[in-house]
Amino acid sequence: MHMSMKVTNPTTGLVESEVPLDSPEQVEAKLALAQAAHLKLKAMTFAERAKLMHVAADLMEAEVEPTSIMLTREMGKPITQARAEVLKCAKNLRFYADNAEKMLSDWSLEDPSKVGATSAGTKWQPLGVVLAVMPWNYPLWQVIRFAAPALMAGNTGVLKHASNVPGSAMYLHTLFTRAGFPEGSFGSLMISASQVASIIDDWRIRATTLTGSEPAGRAVAERSGKMLKPSVQELGGSDPFIVTPTADLERAVEVAVTARINNNGQSCIAGKRFLVFDEIYDAFLEKFVARMDSLVMGDPMDEATQLGPLATAGGLRDIIDLVEDAKAKGARILCGGQAPEGPGFFYPATVVDQITPEMRLTMEEAFGPVASVYRVSTKEEAVAIANQTTFGLSSAVWTNDPAEEAYFVEKLEAGAVFVNGMTISYPELPFGGIKDSGFGRELADAGIKEFCNLKTVWKA
Repeated sequence: MHMSMKVTNPTTGLVESEVPLDSPEQVEAKLALAQAAHLKLKAMTFAERAKLMHVAADLMEAEVEPTSIMLTREMGKPITQARAEVLKCAKNLRFYADNAEKMLSDWSLEDPSKVGATSAGTKWQPLGVVLAVMPWNYPLWQVIRFAAPALMAGNTGVLKHASNVPGSAMYLHTLFTRAGFPEGSFGSLMISASQVASIIDDWRIRATTLTGSEPAGRAVAERSGKMLKPSVQELGGSDPFIVTPTADLERAVEVAVTARINNNGQSCIAGKRFLVFDEIYDAFLEKFVARMDSLVMGDPMDEATQLGPLATAGGLRDIIDLVEDAKAKGARILCGGQAPEGPGFFYPATVVDQITPEMRLTMEEAFGPVASVYRVSTKEEAVAIANQTTFGLSSAVWTNDPAEEAYFVEKLEAGAVFVNGMTISYPELPFGGIKDSGFGRELADAGIKEFCNLKTVWKA
């Protein structure tokens, strides 16, 4: 068992720092604090919680530079994208500070006499301490996406972060306390994955939320189910990005590149499979390959870098294996496809087509800058390929034909459909998937209600 969490700089492959794991006594103290903080937070008004949430947002904004550098050093995202992540977190904190009360307002039956009452309705109340198991790809955003609505509702959170981003975990551990929240309102448990089950079993944990891989999600969902604790699961995706003949081709290509290489290609909601209609296939491919091939790969601390390294040595191995498997079985590698010599976990922007069902790329998620391109001739064929994987997170379709748009919005099996744009998570909109991409929703009023008790109140 590891006794520490290590920061391995993906740009150099060198271990830069280590953080020790918590002792059993430290874990117990953190859980006790989280439970005590929940009782305090629950007793506060929305206005009081909102005031503290705004302070947390101000702190994140004031600290954007050192925090961004930490993110890039830990997981390799280009520094410009690291800054954008920190600022998006601040925006999210403010959004829930300003909107939570409205989202969780009481509801009354218009005619209570129908249920033999003088008044009848519902109120939302927080559940308690929620365990959040979170990934390294957006080490702050994935966590804040959960924490802002949860804390505004009066819940508290304990975080088990990915083992390669201990700096982000420690930052989040202190953020809300520094903003004035009761101590323990949000804390990080520095524990190994093998300890998660015992935390889920603890009486103080009332619910769980996980963003991450499908195997991790299955393990946490299984344990949560056994303990009868509600869970939200936001897992992998292999999102289709469909381009029809009526699409604005230039714009579709430009956005396709961003959708695929954002965060060095390590995003669950990235466009990963590009389904392009016959008539425009060659034109799309030519432009797409040219743009992918011209991306600047290099040191993520450099402002000009568009593509940094993958976060881990294991992640690099997985991507190499997927592409080599496709190559061996006859796929065309139109650019990239070869890890460069030298230090770090770099892999170039890669475009693959002529993909056949026996290739692993067909069904598996490519968590790196590898785009799979499929030629389709009808909307029915596009939907069949889009829906053939076990995932169902998000999807994108490019069309200017209203009938076609309606068809894809109806038929795509996914938690979201983005028309003439790329999937982004917004605080204002619910976010989540179906099938092996998980269940439950984050963000918007659907997300804040996941960790609340809907209490019916009837009065004679």
